Amino acid sequence: MQTTEQDAERLVYVRPVAVADLPEDVQEQAEGLDTLYALHNAEGEQLALVRNRHMAFQLALQNDLAPVNVH
Repeated sequence: MQTTEQDAERLVYVRPVAVADLPEDVQEQAEGLDTLYALHNAEGEQLALVRNRHMAFQLALQNDLAPVNVH
């Protein structure tokens, strides 16, 4: 199966982010979590930051995007 340019544009990358690595104001909003999940486009731009992996995938799918894990 060949990936088209349009398919590539729909890809979003989901990766775990240590709360300790985030700005202090974001850490305060993390409510005791150690890890949040970021969604990034192909250019590396952060599109969203959410509480858990499931939420990240749901957000992507609800916006007609194709989520993939990044470790």
